[in-house]
Amino acid sequence: MQLVDNHTFLQQLGALFESTKDKGTIWLTHKRLTHDGDDTVMKEEDGSDGSREYPCIVKFSTKILSTDLDKFHSAYGALLKASMITLRKRDKKREKQRAEQLAKKKQRMADPVVINGPKRGNGRRKRQRQVKAALKHEDMKERAAKREEARTKQ
Repeated sequence: MQLVDNHTFLQQLGALFESTKDKGTIWLTHKRLTHDGDDTVMKEEDGSDGSREYPCIVKFSTKILSTDLDKFHSAYGALLKASMITLRKRDKKREKQRAEQLAKKKQRMADPVVINGPKRGNGRRKRQRQVKAALKHEDMKERAAKREEARTKQ
């Protein structure tokens, strides 16, 4: 990875967006540059109020000083907005199908499993299948309750 100046970075990023216009994925990572060579500790040695400014690094890769950050972000934002027109639209039909399936599953969990039929003789196997389905249904309800409980704790 080679460090380039901001203008070259924006040109290369624009070319990258153009090359992946029809198909492809681009991942951008923003990080604060925390060291210059051997200075890896971010603590203030002189006891100052922490007003030291750190540059930002965008991988593939340019170094942006904090004084140039506003100018860079305006150019970067314009480039991203111009490149957003090539994004795919969401597949709302598929999302709707998934939501309907989830609603049906929740409805099945809410409905009790009915067990009917004789314990012996004709229909015995049918009743055994119903009992097994009822046990499975109760287990599924317990697991869902545990998951919901875990989510509320977070």
